[in-house]
Amino acid sequence: MDIQLDIQKEDIEGTWTLQWLASCVMVWGGALPYVPQYQEIQRTSNTEGFSTRICLLLLIANILRIFFWIGKQFELTLLLQSVVMIVTMLAMLHLCCHVQQANRVSTKQHHFTDLDLRYFWSWSSFEDYLLFCFVFTLLWAFLSLLLLDSGLFVEALGSLAVLFEAMLGVPQLLKNFHNRSTRGMSVKMVLLWTAGDVFKATYFVMNDSPAQFWVCGGVQIFIDVAILTQVLYYNQDFKLG
Repeated sequence: MDIQLDIQKEDIEGTWTLQWLASCVMVWGGALPYVPQYQEIQRTSNTEGFSTRICLLLLIANILRIFFWIGKQFELTLLLQSVVMIVTMLAMLHLCCHVQQANRVSTKQHHFTDLDLRYFWSWSSFEDYLLFCFVFTLLWAFLSLLLLDSGLFVEALGSLAVLFEAMLGVPQLLKNFHNRSTRGMSVKMVLLWTAGDVFKATYFVMNDSPAQFWVCGGVQIFIDVAILTQVLYYNQDFKLG
């Protein structure tokens, strides 16, 4: 009997350890693929291979996901993941702004407060992006305060959050197609993205996360494969002849 109890205790401890490791990967894994890209931009002082629209989509998605969590409290892991991703995207934006300011030839400045849609998300300073995030968060905080008791609003909020997250690869996909180049990207980088998204989708399904999450994971994997195909096609090393 004691032996059986010891075995059960070891199984429980082993399961808890795996769950803890999976949670850690979920929290930090989404940010890791951006580390080599951050280093590449630092090394080359060139942001051509990175679309800051990805930052826009991920900031919106994760800010909305935080409000979704307030209305429908799913795993704390996914909340922490959103916080880490917001910090990561702000770090990427800060670096891009620094590099672009150093490389800028024109002295003309564009700011969020100009309210000029032609230059939306193409502002001249990092502070403008911070101001956008603050205004966006304030707006949704006000709406959530009014409507958070509505189940329909909460579910719609969750769907909107994961819709933005699912589309995060689209700007990069379109930029690669427009430039006919994947400069600044590598097979290793995209494989990291894909592996991370496969892990996330699996985590969502196994932990019975809200349906919005695993649908999002499936769409992200499809887009990752499309970007990987572009990298292989546009990279001279993989072209025939």
